[in-house]
Amino acid sequence: MKKIINSVELVEEQMIEGLQKAFPQYVKRVEGSNVLARAEKKEGKVALVSGGGSGHEPAHAGYVGTGMLDAAVPGAVFTSPTPDQVYEAIKAVATDKGVLMIIKNYTGDVMNFEMAADMARDEGITVDEVIVNDDVAVDGSLYTVGRRGVAGTVFVHKITGAKAETGASLEEVKATAQKVIDNVRTMSMAIKPCTVPAAGKPGFELGEDEMEIGIGIHGEPGTHREALKPADEIVDMMMDKILADIDFSGEVAVMINSCGGTPLMELFIVNNHVNDILAAKGIKVYKTFVGEFMTSLEMEGFSITLLKLDDELKALLDAPADTPAFKVI
Repeated sequence: MKKIINSVELVEEQMIEGLQKAFPQYVKRVEGSNVLARAEKKEGKVALVSGGGSGHEPAHAGYVGTGMLDAAVPGAVFTSPTPDQVYEAIKAVATDKGVLMIIKNYTGDVMNFEMAADMARDEGITVDEVIVNDDVAVDGSLYTVGRRGVAGTVFVHKITGAKAETGASLEEVKATAQKVIDNVRTMSMAIKPCTVPAAGKPGFELGEDEMEIGIGIHGEPGTHREALKPADEIVDMMMDKILADIDFSGEVAVMINSCGGTPLMELFIVNNHVNDILAAKGIKVYKTFVGEFMTSLEMEGFSITLLKLDDELKALLDAPADTPAFKVI
């Protein structure tokens, strides 16, 4: 295993410390925990809490700040944070308008976040949740029952965060989050695996001429493995699956996301064909995002996310956001 780390045992701790030191204007570490919260707590709004295993950076701590999350809870690499950790995040950011948890659909995440919510309710804190399940590849995997939550979670953070900044009620903020979840779909692929530091070896193997279609953000198997094809053919396969899932007619936001080891040059090649496919179907691209949003350590591959938009979602997508990893000025 070749990684630029000091020791396996210190990976998460030193990552959290390094992130906080890089962006003190955005995030502060909640004392005695691994929670990263907004540097200045904002009252009078629903507080948003998300998180999951480390290794997906900039998700989730990179989205803490104005117009997005109030706190993020990183667990060990590819491992859900514990209920106690999530509980500390809820307590740190809770306001009189309540807390909404944004949970990716993985069994451990759902269980631990819901346990934390029960602990917070025992303290008189109002907590609700939404569960993101945007992955169209498989219905059930190694980590979850039902569809996985993947890169579309970033759109949930952005749009729900903008709604919360307006001072909307918990019920209204949750409804907006659910609208995004209902209208966002993602599919991923990989050509090279990643290595979890604690494991010391790749999570799966691919031959030099192989690719995995429909892979999960922890390296979970996808729909099938086959010989590597040109970029446009890969995009055709993935877009067929995404576009068949819901009616995307009208306007969409597009996210082309690197799994961690894929260069921008290749992402732009992917985006080129995605846009051509949408144009041929009469679907207008309102806004495009290309880069690293929900990674899997150094995995080489990409995901495509489409979000069907209406006037409300467009306005919230365009609303200001100022975080380490996502900005709308």
